[in-house]
Amino acid sequence: MTGRGRPRKAASPDTTCAKCKTKPEEMKQESLPRCPGKLNGTTAEQKPKAQKKTTHTEEKPTLQRTQINKTKNHLTEEQQRTATETTKAPAQGVKAKTCAGRAKTTEQSAERITKTKPTPKDTTKDSPKTTKAKKCGVKAKSPEQLSEELEVKPEAPKAVKAKTCAGKAKSLEKISEETTKMQPGTPEDSKKAGRCKDKASVDSILYTTLEDLKIKRNDRSGAAEVINRITNAIVVHLKEKTQCFKEVEAPLRTGSYYENLKISNPDEFDVMLPIPVDRVNVHPFGEDGAFYSVELKRGNSPLKKFGETGALSAGEMLKEFRDEVKKCVKQYEKWEVTKKKKGCPAVTLITTVQSITISLDVVLSIMVKSSWPPFTKEGIKIDSWLGTKVKQEYKRMPYYLVPKYEGRGTAEIDGVLAKDIWRVSFSHVEKAILKNHGSEKTCCEKGGARCCRKDCLKLLKHLLSLLKEEDSSFDKFCSYHAKTTLLHACCSRTKDIDWSASSLSHCFQLLLKDFVAHLEKGALYNFFIPTQNLLSGLDQKKRNCLARRITQECDMGFPIFK
Repeated sequence: MTGRGRPRKAASPDTTCAKCKTKPEEMKQESLPRCPGKLNGTTAEQKPKAQKKTTHTEEKPTLQRTQINKTKNHLTEEQQRTATETTKAPAQGVKAKTCAGRAKTTEQSAERITKTKPTPKDTTKDSPKTTKAKKCGVKAKSPEQLSEELEVKPEAPKAVKAKTCAGKAKSLEKISEETTKMQPGTPEDSKKAGRCKDKASVDSILYTTLEDLKIKRNDRSGAAEVINRITNAIVVHLKEKTQCFKEVEAPLRTGSYYENLKISNPDEFDVMLPIPVDRVNVHPFGEDGAFYSVELKRGNSPLKKFGETGALSAGEMLKEFRDEVKKCVKQYEKWEVTKKKKGCPAVTLITTVQSITISLDVVLSIMVKSSWPPFTKEGIKIDSWLGTKVKQEYKRMPYYLVPKYEGRGTAEIDGVLAKDIWRVSFSHVEKAILKNHGSEKTCCEKGGARCCRKDCLKLLKHLLSLLKEEDSSFDKFCSYHAKTTLLHACCSRTKDIDWSASSLSHCFQLLLKDFVAHLEKGALYNFFIPTQNLLSGLDQKKRNCLARRITQECDMGFPIFK
Protein backbone atom coordinates (compact mmCIF):
# COMPACT_ATOMS: atom_id res chain seq x y z
CA MET A 1 0.00 0.00 0.00
CA THR A 2 1.25 3.44 -0.88
CA GLY A 3 0.65 6.66 1.07
CA ARG A 4 2.01 8.78 3.83
CA GLY A 5 0.28 7.03 6.72
CA ARG A 6 0.73 3.40 7.64
CA PRO A 7 -2.23 1.42 8.90
CA ARG A 8 -2.27 -0.23 12.28
CA LYS A 9 -1.67 -3.91 12.53
CA ALA A 10 -4.60 -6.26 12.71
CA ALA A 11 -5.42 -7.63 16.14
CA SER A 12 -5.29 -11.15 14.80
CA PRO A 13 -3.01 -12.84 12.33
CA ASP A 14 -6.19 -13.93 10.51
CA THR A 15 -7.20 -10.37 9.81
CA THR A 16 -6.55 -9.29 6.26
CA CYS A 17 -8.51 -6.05 5.97
CA ALA A 18 -5.57 -3.78 6.61
CA LYS A 19 -2.92 -5.68 4.67
CA CYS A 20 -4.66 -6.56 1.45
CA LYS A 21 -4.87 -4.28 -1.51
CA THR A 22 -8.50 -3.76 -2.18
CA LYS A 23 -9.70 -1.65 -5.06
CA PRO A 24 -12.76 0.54 -4.72
CA GLU A 25 -14.49 -1.50 -7.45
CA GLU A 26 -14.07 -4.65 -5.41
CA MET A 27 -15.19 -2.96 -2.21
CA LYS A 28 -18.56 -2.19 -3.77
CA GLN A 29 -19.40 -5.86 -3.33
CA GLU A 30 -18.70 -5.77 0.38
CA SER A 31 -21.48 -5.87 2.95
CA LEU A 32 -19.98 -5.71 6.42
CA PRO A 33 -22.09 -5.19 9.55
CA ARG A 34 -22.12 -1.69 10.95
CA CYS A 35 -20.84 -0.78 14.36
CA PRO A 36 -24.09 -0.20 16.32
CA GLY A 37 -24.54 -3.79 17.37
CA LYS A 38 -24.71 -7.48 16.65
CA LEU A 39 -26.89 -8.91 13.92
CA ASN A 40 -27.61 -12.17 15.62
CA GLY A 41 -30.93 -11.44 17.17
CA THR A 42 -30.91 -7.77 18.18
CA THR A 43 -34.57 -6.85 18.19
CA ALA A 44 -36.15 -3.48 17.53
CA GLU A 45 -36.41 -2.84 21.25
CA GLN A 46 -32.81 -3.77 22.15
CA LYS A 47 -30.26 -0.97 22.41
CA PRO A 48 -26.90 -1.45 20.67
CA LYS A 49 -23.92 -2.13 22.91
CA ALA A 50 -21.46 0.64 23.54
CA GLN A 51 -18.42 0.74 21.32
CA LYS A 52 -15.09 -0.27 22.76
CA LYS A 53 -12.60 2.51 22.97
CA THR A 54 -9.50 2.08 20.87
CA THR A 55 -6.13 2.29 22.60
CA HIS A 56 -3.92 3.04 19.67
CA THR A 57 -2.65 6.50 18.96
CA GLU A 58 -4.94 8.55 16.76
CA GLU A 59 -3.53 8.94 13.31
CA LYS A 60 -4.56 11.06 10.39
CA PRO A 61 -6.16 8.79 7.88
CA THR A 62 -4.59 8.52 4.50
CA LEU A 63 -6.45 9.33 1.29
CA GLN A 64 -6.85 5.68 0.38
CA ARG A 65 -8.02 4.82 3.88
CA THR A 66 -10.64 7.57 3.67
CA GLN A 67 -11.91 6.25 0.37
CA ILE A 68 -12.07 2.71 1.68
CA ASN A 69 -13.94 3.74 4.84
CA LYS A 70 -16.42 5.78 2.81
CA THR A 71 -16.99 2.86 0.52
CA LYS A 72 -17.45 0.48 3.44
CA ASN A 73 -19.82 2.84 5.21
CA HIS A 74 -21.81 3.24 2.06
CA LEU A 75 -21.98 -0.47 1.37
CA THR A 76 -22.91 -1.44 4.90
CA GLU A 77 -26.02 0.78 4.95
CA GLU A 78 -27.92 -1.69 2.86
CA GLN A 79 -26.61 -4.56 4.97
CA GLN A 80 -27.75 -2.77 8.12
CA ARG A 81 -31.23 -2.33 6.71
CA THR A 82 -31.35 -5.95 5.67
CA ALA A 83 -30.03 -7.19 8.99
CA THR A 84 -32.35 -4.93 10.98
CA GLU A 85 -35.37 -6.04 8.94
CA THR A 86 -34.31 -9.63 9.30
CA THR A 87 -33.92 -9.41 13.05
CA LYS A 88 -37.34 -7.80 13.23
CA ALA A 89 -38.88 -10.69 11.32
CA PRO A 90 -41.20 -12.54 13.70
CA ALA A 91 -41.42 -16.22 14.32
CA GLN A 92 -44.83 -17.67 13.52
CA GLY A 93 -47.94 -15.64 12.82
CA VAL A 94 -46.35 -12.15 13.33
CA LYS A 95 -46.69 -9.51 10.63
CA ALA A 96 -43.66 -7.41 9.61
CA LYS A 97 -43.67 -4.31 7.40
CA THR A 98 -40.98 -3.24 4.92
CA CYS A 99 -40.84 -0.46 2.37
CA ALA A 100 -38.78 -2.33 -0.15
CA GLY A 101 -41.85 -3.49 -2.08
CA ARG A 102 -41.01 -7.16 -1.50
CA ALA A 103 -40.87 -9.19 1.69
CA LYS A 104 -37.99 -11.61 2.08
CA THR A 105 -37.76 -14.62 4.30
CA THR A 106 -34.91 -14.88 6.84
CA GLU A 107 -33.21 -17.57 4.78
CA GLN A 108 -33.11 -15.26 1.75
CA SER A 109 -31.62 -12.44 3.87
CA ALA A 110 -28.92 -14.72 5.30
CA GLU A 111 -28.11 -15.97 1.83
CA ARG A 112 -27.77 -12.44 0.54
CA ILE A 113 -25.42 -11.47 3.39
CA THR A 114 -23.32 -14.54 2.72
CA LYS A 115 -23.01 -13.68 -0.97
CA THR A 116 -22.02 -10.06 -0.33
CA LYS A 117 -19.26 -10.86 2.18
CA PRO A 118 -15.98 -9.50 0.73
CA THR A 119 -13.37 -11.96 -0.43
CA PRO A 120 -9.96 -10.32 -0.80
CA LYS A 121 -7.66 -11.55 -3.55
CA ASP A 122 -5.03 -12.79 -1.18
CA THR A 123 -7.54 -14.75 0.87
CA THR A 124 -8.12 -18.34 -0.13
CA LYS A 125 -11.63 -18.92 -1.49
CA ASP A 126 -11.96 -22.22 0.31
CA SER A 127 -11.51 -20.69 3.76
CA PRO A 128 -14.05 -17.92 4.30
CA LYS A 129 -14.53 -19.10 7.89
CA THR A 130 -11.15 -17.62 8.92
CA THR A 131 -12.14 -14.08 8.02
CA LYS A 132 -12.45 -12.20 11.31
CA ALA A 133 -11.99 -8.53 10.53
CA LYS A 134 -11.93 -6.24 13.56
CA LYS A 135 -13.46 -2.84 12.94
CA CYS A 136 -14.27 -0.13 15.46
CA GLY A 137 -13.75 -2.57 18.26
CA VAL A 138 -16.57 -4.90 17.15
CA LYS A 139 -15.98 -8.37 15.77
CA ALA A 140 -17.57 -8.96 12.39
CA LYS A 141 -19.37 -12.22 12.17
CA SER A 142 -18.51 -14.73 9.49
CA PRO A 143 -21.14 -15.62 6.89
CA GLU A 144 -21.65 -19.03 8.48
CA GLN A 145 -22.22 -17.50 11.90
CA LEU A 146 -24.62 -14.93 10.51
CA SER A 147 -26.51 -17.64 8.74
CA GLU A 148 -26.76 -19.74 11.88
CA GLU A 149 -27.78 -16.80 14.06
CA LEU A 150 -30.41 -15.61 11.63
CA GLU A 151 -31.82 -19.07 11.05
CA VAL A 152 -35.42 -19.62 12.17
CA LYS A 153 -37.55 -22.70 12.52
CA PRO A 154 -38.41 -24.54 9.28
CA GLU A 155 -42.10 -23.87 9.76
CA ALA A 156 -41.64 -20.13 10.15
CA PRO A 157 -41.53 -19.13 6.47
CA LYS A 158 -44.93 -20.80 5.88
CA ALA A 159 -46.52 -18.90 8.74
CA VAL A 160 -44.94 -15.50 8.21
CA LYS A 161 -47.32 -12.95 6.75
CA ALA A 162 -45.27 -10.05 5.51
CA LYS A 163 -46.83 -6.76 4.46
CA THR A 164 -45.20 -4.54 1.89
CA CYS A 165 -46.04 -1.14 0.51
CA ALA A 166 -47.57 -2.81 -2.52
CA GLY A 167 -49.81 -5.17 -0.56
CA LYS A 168 -49.59 -8.69 0.82
CA ALA A 169 -46.51 -10.70 0.01
CA LYS A 170 -47.09 -14.39 -0.45
CA SER A 171 -44.80 -17.36 -0.23
CA LEU A 172 -43.35 -18.85 -3.39
CA GLU A 173 -45.49 -21.95 -2.96
CA LYS A 174 -48.72 -19.92 -2.78
CA ILE A 175 -47.71 -17.72 -5.71
CA SER A 176 -46.90 -20.80 -7.78
CA GLU A 177 -50.17 -22.44 -6.83
CA GLU A 178 -52.22 -19.36 -7.67
CA THR A 179 -50.38 -18.89 -10.96
CA THR A 180 -51.17 -22.47 -11.89
CA LYS A 181 -54.85 -21.96 -11.07
CA MET A 182 -54.99 -18.80 -13.17
CA GLN A 183 -53.53 -20.45 -16.24
CA PRO A 184 -56.31 -20.77 -18.84
CA GLY A 185 -54.89 -23.87 -20.44
CA THR A 186 -55.09 -26.30 -17.54
CA PRO A 187 -56.77 -29.67 -18.27
CA GLU A 188 -59.62 -29.02 -15.84
CA ASP A 189 -60.43 -25.67 -17.42
CA SER A 190 -60.23 -27.25 -20.85
CA LYS A 191 -62.74 -29.90 -19.83
CA LYS A 192 -65.09 -27.24 -18.44
CA ALA A 193 -64.77 -25.23 -21.62
CA GLY A 194 -65.49 -28.36 -23.65
CA ARG A 195 -68.55 -29.13 -21.59
CA CYS A 196 -69.83 -25.58 -21.96
CA LYS A 197 -69.24 -25.73 -25.69
CA ASP A 198 -71.00 -29.10 -25.98
CA LYS A 199 -73.93 -27.84 -23.93
CA ALA A 200 -74.26 -24.73 -26.09
CA SER A 201 -74.13 -26.90 -29.20
CA VAL A 202 -76.81 -29.28 -27.90
CA ASP A 203 -79.00 -26.35 -26.82
CA SER A 204 -78.74 -24.87 -30.28
CA ILE A 205 -79.68 -28.16 -31.96
CA LEU A 206 -82.67 -28.74 -29.68
CA TYR A 207 -84.06 -25.22 -30.00
CA THR A 208 -83.64 -25.33 -33.77
CA THR A 209 -85.41 -28.69 -33.91
CA LEU A 210 -88.31 -27.40 -31.81
CA GLU A 211 -88.63 -24.40 -34.09
CA ASP A 212 -88.81 -26.70 -37.11
CA LEU A 213 -91.46 -28.85 -35.40
CA LYS A 214 -93.82 -25.94 -34.86
CA ILE A 215 -97.04 -26.06 -36.86
CA LYS A 216 -97.72 -22.96 -38.92
CA ARG A 217 -100.73 -20.98 -37.81
CA ASN A 218 -102.33 -21.03 -41.28
CA ASP A 219 -101.91 -24.79 -41.59
CA ARG A 220 -103.38 -25.28 -38.13
CA SER A 221 -106.47 -23.21 -38.77
CA GLY A 222 -107.08 -24.72 -42.19
CA ALA A 223 -106.82 -28.31 -40.94
CA ALA A 224 -108.96 -27.63 -37.84
CA GLU A 225 -111.76 -26.19 -39.98
CA VAL A 226 -111.89 -29.26 -42.21
CA ILE A 227 -111.80 -31.68 -39.26
CA ASN A 228 -114.55 -29.87 -37.35
CA ARG A 229 -116.83 -29.84 -40.40
CA ILE A 230 -116.65 -33.62 -41.02
CA THR A 231 -116.87 -34.45 -37.31
CA ASN A 232 -120.04 -32.44 -36.85
CA ALA A 233 -121.51 -34.06 -39.92
CA ILE A 234 -120.91 -37.55 -38.50
CA VAL A 235 -122.49 -36.64 -35.16
CA VAL A 236 -125.57 -35.26 -36.91
CA HIS A 237 -125.83 -38.41 -39.02
CA LEU A 238 -125.63 -40.71 -35.98
CA LYS A 239 -128.28 -38.73 -34.11
CA GLU A 240 -130.71 -38.46 -37.00
CA LYS A 241 -130.11 -41.55 -39.13
CA THR A 242 -129.45 -44.28 -36.54
CA GLN A 243 -131.35 -45.82 -33.66
CA CYS A 244 -128.63 -47.40 -31.57
CA PHE A 245 -126.23 -44.42 -31.71
CA LYS A 246 -128.76 -41.63 -31.43
CA GLU A 247 -127.69 -40.79 -27.86
CA VAL A 248 -124.17 -39.94 -28.94
CA GLU A 249 -122.82 -36.91 -27.09
CA ALA A 250 -120.61 -34.05 -28.19
CA PRO A 251 -117.26 -35.11 -29.63
CA LEU A 252 -114.43 -35.51 -27.17
CA ARG A 253 -111.40 -34.12 -28.95
CA THR A 254 -108.30 -35.80 -27.58
CA GLY A 255 -104.85 -36.72 -28.79
CA SER A 256 -101.66 -34.80 -29.48
CA TYR A 257 -103.17 -32.04 -31.62
CA TYR A 258 -105.65 -31.01 -28.93
CA GLU A 259 -103.03 -31.42 -26.21
CA ASN A 260 -100.76 -28.98 -28.10
CA LEU A 261 -98.23 -31.76 -28.59
CA LYS A 262 -98.52 -32.24 -32.34
CA ILE A 263 -95.28 -31.86 -34.23
CA SER A 264 -94.31 -30.95 -37.82
CA ASN A 265 -97.72 -31.01 -39.54
CA PRO A 266 -101.38 -31.05 -38.43
CA ASP A 267 -101.85 -34.39 -40.15
CA GLU A 268 -103.35 -36.61 -37.41
CA PHE A 269 -106.47 -35.98 -35.35
CA ASP A 270 -108.34 -38.08 -32.79
CA VAL A 271 -111.99 -37.60 -31.94
CA MET A 272 -113.92 -39.77 -29.51
CA LEU A 273 -117.68 -40.09 -29.93
CA PRO A 274 -119.10 -41.20 -26.56
CA ILE A 275 -122.35 -43.04 -26.01
CA PRO A 276 -123.47 -42.94 -22.35
CA VAL A 277 -124.51 -46.06 -20.44
CA ASP A 278 -126.18 -45.62 -17.09
CA ARG A 279 -126.48 -49.10 -15.66
CA VAL A 280 -123.73 -51.58 -16.47
CA ASN A 281 -121.66 -54.29 -14.79
CA VAL A 282 -117.98 -54.06 -15.60
CA HIS A 283 -115.76 -57.15 -15.11
CA PRO A 284 -111.99 -57.27 -15.65
CA PHE A 285 -110.81 -59.38 -18.57
CA GLY A 286 -107.38 -60.72 -17.70
CA GLU A 287 -105.08 -59.69 -14.86
CA ASP A 288 -103.60 -56.37 -15.93
CA GLY A 289 -106.75 -54.31 -15.24
CA ALA A 290 -106.84 -52.59 -18.63
CA PHE A 291 -109.51 -54.71 -20.39
CA TYR A 292 -113.11 -55.32 -19.35
CA SER A 293 -116.28 -57.06 -20.35
CA VAL A 294 -119.46 -54.99 -20.06
CA GLU A 295 -122.96 -56.21 -19.26
CA LEU A 296 -126.03 -54.05 -19.58
CA LYS A 297 -128.42 -54.15 -16.66
CA ARG A 298 -132.13 -54.39 -17.23
CA GLY A 299 -133.57 -51.43 -19.06
CA ASN A 300 -134.36 -50.08 -22.49
CA SER A 301 -130.87 -49.08 -23.65
CA PRO A 302 -130.46 -48.45 -27.39
CA LEU A 303 -127.39 -50.71 -27.19
CA LYS A 304 -129.41 -53.72 -26.01
CA LYS A 305 -129.18 -55.39 -29.44
CA PHE A 306 -125.41 -55.75 -28.99
CA GLY A 307 -125.72 -57.56 -25.66
CA GLU A 308 -128.33 -60.22 -26.25
CA THR A 309 -125.88 -63.02 -25.35
CA GLY A 310 -124.81 -61.35 -22.09
CA ALA A 311 -121.71 -59.21 -22.59
CA LEU A 312 -121.94 -56.13 -24.75
CA SER A 313 -120.13 -57.15 -27.96
CA ALA A 314 -117.49 -54.58 -28.82
CA GLY A 315 -116.84 -56.23 -32.18
CA GLU A 316 -120.44 -56.10 -33.41
CA MET A 317 -120.99 -52.59 -32.13
CA LEU A 318 -117.82 -51.33 -33.84
CA LYS A 319 -118.84 -52.98 -37.12
CA GLU A 320 -122.21 -51.18 -37.22
CA PHE A 321 -120.64 -47.90 -36.16
CA ARG A 322 -118.18 -48.20 -39.02
CA ASP A 323 -120.96 -48.79 -41.54
CA GLU A 324 -122.79 -45.67 -40.40
CA VAL A 325 -119.67 -43.53 -40.68
CA LYS A 326 -119.12 -44.80 -44.23
CA LYS A 327 -122.66 -43.80 -45.19
CA CYS A 328 -122.05 -40.29 -43.90
CA VAL A 329 -118.67 -39.86 -45.58
CA LYS A 330 -120.03 -40.85 -49.01
CA GLN A 331 -121.59 -37.40 -49.20
CA TYR A 332 -118.12 -35.83 -49.00
CA GLU A 333 -116.09 -36.74 -52.05
CA LYS A 334 -112.81 -35.43 -50.63
CA TRP A 335 -112.94 -37.88 -47.73
CA GLU A 336 -112.12 -41.56 -47.85
CA VAL A 337 -112.51 -44.36 -45.27
CA THR A 338 -109.38 -46.52 -44.95
CA LYS A 339 -109.26 -50.28 -44.52
CA LYS A 340 -109.95 -51.60 -41.03
CA LYS A 341 -106.92 -52.43 -38.90
CA LYS A 342 -106.96 -55.44 -36.60
CA GLY A 343 -107.75 -54.48 -33.01
CA CYS A 344 -108.07 -50.78 -33.84
CA PRO A 345 -111.05 -49.06 -32.17
CA ALA A 346 -111.17 -46.20 -34.69
CA VAL A 347 -112.65 -45.60 -38.11
CA THR A 348 -109.88 -43.77 -39.98
CA LEU A 349 -110.71 -41.12 -42.59
CA ILE A 350 -108.20 -39.37 -44.85
CA THR A 351 -108.26 -36.26 -47.04
CA THR A 352 -105.84 -33.69 -48.49
CA VAL A 353 -105.60 -30.10 -47.28
CA GLN A 354 -103.08 -27.75 -48.93
CA SER A 355 -101.11 -30.71 -50.33
CA ILE A 356 -100.90 -32.31 -46.85
CA THR A 357 -102.62 -35.66 -46.25
CA ILE A 358 -104.71 -35.51 -43.09
CA SER A 359 -106.09 -38.47 -41.18
CA LEU A 360 -108.95 -38.46 -38.69
CA ASP A 361 -109.53 -41.29 -36.23
CA VAL A 362 -113.19 -41.40 -35.22
CA VAL A 363 -113.29 -43.55 -32.08
CA LEU A 364 -116.43 -45.23 -30.79
CA SER A 365 -116.67 -45.30 -26.99
CA ILE A 366 -119.09 -45.87 -24.16
CA MET A 367 -119.10 -43.48 -21.24
CA VAL A 368 -119.44 -45.02 -17.77
CA LYS A 369 -120.69 -42.62 -15.11
CA SER A 370 -119.57 -44.50 -12.03
CA SER A 371 -116.46 -44.86 -9.87
CA TRP A 372 -113.29 -45.89 -11.62
CA PRO A 373 -112.31 -49.58 -11.69
CA PRO A 374 -110.45 -50.89 -8.60
CA PHE A 375 -107.26 -51.39 -10.63
CA THR A 376 -106.88 -47.61 -10.83
CA LYS A 377 -106.72 -47.17 -7.07
CA GLU A 378 -102.90 -46.91 -6.93
CA GLY A 379 -102.61 -44.98 -10.18
CA ILE A 380 -102.49 -41.29 -11.18
CA LYS A 381 -100.00 -40.36 -8.43
CA ILE A 382 -100.19 -36.61 -8.91
CA ASP A 383 -100.67 -35.66 -5.23
CA SER A 384 -97.23 -34.04 -4.81
CA TRP A 385 -97.28 -32.62 -8.33
CA LEU A 386 -100.76 -31.19 -8.99
CA GLY A 387 -102.32 -31.75 -5.58
CA THR A 388 -104.77 -34.10 -3.91
CA LYS A 389 -107.79 -31.90 -4.69
CA VAL A 390 -107.04 -31.93 -8.39
CA LYS A 391 -106.65 -35.71 -8.28
CA GLN A 392 -110.07 -36.09 -6.64
CA GLU A 393 -111.64 -33.84 -9.26
CA TYR A 394 -110.28 -36.03 -12.02
CA LYS A 395 -111.44 -39.24 -10.35
CA ARG A 396 -114.98 -37.90 -10.14
CA MET A 397 -115.06 -37.67 -13.93
CA PRO A 398 -116.60 -40.54 -15.91
CA TYR A 399 -114.27 -42.96 -17.66
CA TYR A 400 -114.49 -44.34 -21.18
CA LEU A 401 -114.30 -47.80 -22.73
CA VAL A 402 -113.23 -48.30 -26.35
CA PRO A 403 -113.62 -51.48 -28.48
CA LYS A 404 -110.04 -52.76 -28.45
CA TYR A 405 -108.36 -56.03 -27.61
CA GLU A 406 -104.87 -57.53 -27.75
CA GLY A 407 -103.77 -60.88 -29.13
CA ARG A 408 -106.15 -63.25 -30.82
CA GLY A 409 -109.78 -62.21 -31.03
CA THR A 410 -110.91 -65.77 -30.49
CA ALA A 411 -109.19 -66.05 -27.09
CA GLU A 412 -111.81 -66.72 -24.43
CA ILE A 413 -111.99 -66.01 -20.70
CA ASP A 414 -115.11 -66.93 -18.68
CA GLY A 415 -117.14 -67.39 -21.85
CA VAL A 416 -116.22 -63.96 -23.25
CA LEU A 417 -114.22 -63.62 -26.48
CA ALA A 418 -111.35 -61.18 -26.70
CA LYS A 419 -112.92 -59.47 -29.74
CA ASP A 420 -115.90 -58.50 -27.57
CA ILE A 421 -114.01 -56.82 -24.73
CA TRP A 422 -113.34 -53.13 -24.07
CA ARG A 423 -110.23 -51.28 -23.04
CA VAL A 424 -110.41 -48.52 -20.46
CA SER A 425 -109.39 -45.04 -21.62
CA PHE A 426 -108.45 -41.95 -19.66
CA SER A 427 -107.49 -39.80 -22.63
CA HIS A 428 -109.72 -36.97 -21.39
CA VAL A 429 -107.80 -36.86 -18.07
CA GLU A 430 -104.45 -37.00 -19.90
CA LYS A 431 -105.53 -33.98 -21.90
CA ALA A 432 -106.57 -32.10 -18.75
CA ILE A 433 -103.27 -32.87 -17.01
CA LEU A 434 -101.11 -31.81 -19.95
CA LYS A 435 -103.05 -28.58 -20.43
CA ASN A 436 -102.73 -27.72 -16.71
CA HIS A 437 -99.38 -29.29 -16.02
CA GLY A 438 -97.75 -26.86 -13.59
CA SER A 439 -97.32 -27.24 -9.87
CA GLU A 440 -97.92 -23.47 -9.94
CA LYS A 441 -101.19 -22.42 -11.50
CA THR A 442 -99.50 -19.82 -13.71
CA CYS A 443 -97.03 -22.21 -15.36
CA CYS A 444 -96.78 -21.42 -19.10
CA GLU A 445 -99.56 -18.85 -18.81
CA LYS A 446 -99.29 -15.21 -19.74
CA GLY A 447 -97.19 -13.53 -17.08
CA GLY A 448 -96.05 -16.86 -15.64
CA ALA A 449 -92.79 -18.76 -16.00
CA ARG A 450 -92.45 -21.20 -18.87
CA CYS A 451 -91.49 -24.84 -18.42
CA CYS A 452 -90.13 -27.35 -20.93
CA ARG A 453 -92.33 -30.39 -20.14
CA LYS A 454 -94.15 -30.35 -23.46
CA ASP A 455 -91.01 -29.44 -25.40
CA CYS A 456 -89.24 -32.48 -23.96
CA LEU A 457 -92.13 -34.73 -24.98
CA LYS A 458 -92.18 -33.28 -28.49
CA LEU A 459 -88.46 -33.95 -28.87
CA LEU A 460 -88.80 -37.50 -27.57
CA LYS A 461 -91.70 -38.21 -29.97
CA HIS A 462 -89.69 -36.76 -32.84
CA LEU A 463 -86.60 -38.79 -31.94
CA LEU A 464 -88.69 -41.95 -31.75
CA SER A 465 -90.30 -41.28 -35.13
CA LEU A 466 -86.89 -40.71 -36.77
CA LEU A 467 -85.50 -43.91 -35.29
CA LYS A 468 -88.57 -45.80 -36.53
CA GLU A 469 -87.91 -44.46 -40.03
CA GLU A 470 -84.32 -45.62 -39.70
CA ASP A 471 -85.24 -49.10 -38.43
CA SER A 472 -88.70 -50.55 -39.04
CA SER A 473 -88.22 -53.07 -36.19
CA PHE A 474 -89.07 -50.21 -33.80
CA ASP A 475 -92.62 -49.86 -35.16
CA LYS A 476 -94.18 -51.32 -32.02
CA PHE A 477 -92.90 -48.40 -29.96
CA CYS A 478 -95.37 -45.53 -30.08
CA SER A 479 -95.91 -41.99 -28.88
CA TYR A 480 -98.06 -43.25 -26.00
CA HIS A 481 -94.94 -44.83 -24.50
CA ALA A 482 -93.27 -41.42 -24.66
CA LYS A 483 -96.28 -39.67 -23.10
CA THR A 484 -96.47 -42.18 -20.24
CA THR A 485 -92.75 -41.71 -19.58
CA LEU A 486 -93.26 -37.96 -19.27
CA LEU A 487 -96.21 -38.34 -16.87
CA HIS A 488 -94.15 -40.57 -14.57
CA ALA A 489 -91.20 -38.15 -14.80
CA CYS A 490 -93.42 -35.23 -13.80
CA CYS A 491 -94.50 -37.13 -10.69
CA SER A 492 -90.87 -37.68 -9.67
CA ARG A 493 -89.70 -34.14 -10.52
CA THR A 494 -92.74 -32.23 -9.37
CA LYS A 495 -91.66 -28.56 -9.21
CA ASP A 496 -91.89 -26.20 -12.15
CA ILE A 497 -88.30 -25.14 -11.51
CA ASP A 498 -87.27 -28.75 -12.22
CA TRP A 499 -88.53 -28.18 -15.77
CA SER A 500 -87.34 -24.63 -16.33
CA ALA A 501 -87.40 -23.61 -20.00
CA SER A 502 -83.75 -22.55 -19.74
CA SER A 503 -82.81 -26.13 -18.75
CA LEU A 504 -84.24 -27.77 -21.87
CA SER A 505 -81.21 -29.89 -22.79
CA HIS A 506 -80.72 -31.08 -19.19
CA CYS A 507 -84.41 -31.96 -18.76
CA PHE A 508 -84.61 -33.66 -22.14
CA GLN A 509 -81.60 -35.83 -21.41
CA LEU A 510 -83.09 -36.77 -18.03
CA LEU A 511 -86.31 -37.78 -19.79
CA LEU A 512 -84.30 -39.89 -22.23
CA LYS A 513 -82.55 -41.60 -19.32
CA ASP A 514 -85.97 -42.41 -17.85
CA PHE A 515 -87.15 -43.84 -21.16
CA VAL A 516 -83.98 -45.88 -21.65
CA ALA A 517 -84.30 -47.25 -18.10
CA HIS A 518 -87.87 -48.38 -18.84
CA LEU A 519 -86.72 -50.07 -22.05
CA GLU A 520 -83.82 -51.86 -20.39
CA LYS A 521 -85.97 -53.08 -17.51
CA GLY A 522 -88.83 -53.92 -19.82
CA ALA A 523 -91.24 -52.16 -17.48
CA LEU A 524 -93.32 -49.07 -18.27
CA TYR A 525 -96.55 -49.09 -16.28
CA ASN A 526 -99.77 -47.45 -17.30
CA PHE A 527 -100.06 -44.09 -15.54
CA PHE A 528 -103.63 -44.80 -14.46
CA ILE A 529 -103.44 -48.58 -14.10
CA PRO A 530 -100.12 -49.49 -12.46
CA THR A 531 -100.80 -53.19 -12.94
CA GLN A 532 -100.52 -52.89 -16.73
CA ASN A 533 -97.03 -53.03 -18.23
CA LEU A 534 -97.08 -51.27 -21.59
CA LEU A 535 -93.83 -53.00 -22.66
CA SER A 536 -94.79 -56.55 -21.71
CA GLY A 537 -95.48 -57.71 -25.25
CA LEU A 538 -92.34 -56.21 -26.84
CA ASP A 539 -89.22 -58.18 -27.71
CA GLN A 540 -86.27 -57.72 -25.34
CA LYS A 541 -83.68 -57.47 -28.13
CA LYS A 542 -85.65 -54.72 -29.82
CA ARG A 543 -86.01 -52.88 -26.52
CA ASN A 544 -82.27 -53.04 -25.85
CA CYS A 545 -81.47 -52.02 -29.41
CA LEU A 546 -83.72 -48.95 -29.16
CA ALA A 547 -82.20 -48.08 -25.79
CA ARG A 548 -78.67 -48.23 -27.28
CA ARG A 549 -79.63 -46.02 -30.23
CA ILE A 550 -81.17 -43.40 -27.94
CA THR A 551 -78.08 -43.44 -25.71
CA GLN A 552 -75.81 -43.04 -28.75
CA GLU A 553 -77.76 -40.05 -29.97
CA CYS A 554 -77.62 -38.48 -26.53
CA ASP A 555 -73.86 -39.02 -26.20
CA MET A 556 -73.11 -37.65 -29.68
CA GLY A 557 -75.24 -34.52 -29.31
CA PHE A 558 -78.25 -35.70 -31.38
CA PRO A 559 -76.81 -35.75 -34.91
CA ILE A 560 -80.12 -37.30 -36.04
CA PHE A 561 -81.75 -33.89 -35.54
CA LYS A 562 -79.31 -32.08 -37.83
